[in-house]
Amino acid sequence: MRVLGIDPGLRNLGWGVIEAKGSRLSHVANGTCHSAGTDLAARLLSLHAQLSAVFARYAPDTAAVEQTFVNKDAVATLKLGQARAIALLVPAQFGLAVGEYAPNKVKKTVVGVGHADKAQIQHMVKMQLPGVTLASADAADALAIAICHAFYAAAPQSRMRAS
Repeated sequence: MRVLGIDPGLRNLGWGVIEAKGSRLSHVANGTCHSAGTDLAARLLSLHAQLSAVFARYAPDTAAVEQTFVNKDAVATLKLGQARAIALLVPAQFGLAVGEYAPNKVKKTVVGVGHADKAQIQHMVKMQLPGVTLASADAADALAIAICHAFYAAAPQSRMRAS
């Protein structure tokens, strides 16, 4: 199963692709989409085009997106929500189901602690995907989301085999 994880952001949208074969994970690619343009619509269009190109190139079987947490700054939260909409729209355009995970669930799955910091996430992503070169902190987060989704997407199948 090829999984694409997406860490939504309006300036920098991280993405990471992994291959999951049973409990074995391997790195395929990772990167960051940088929004371009001066107005919001142009920036969203730029993210849409870049993320669509990632989907076309790597042909994932499934996708996962991090859920948005609410900031004290309502305007920033709304803008992040719009970037998250792009992260949900593109996989849907490619006919894929999208898993959604809370940040703490991703951290707990990958690091073992729900309040892990960026350095801990990057370290554990490197441990679980040996030889990976991380394009950015956002790409590391996206790979963590993909790892989380691979774990939870495989879990029901494992339970069915055990029955």
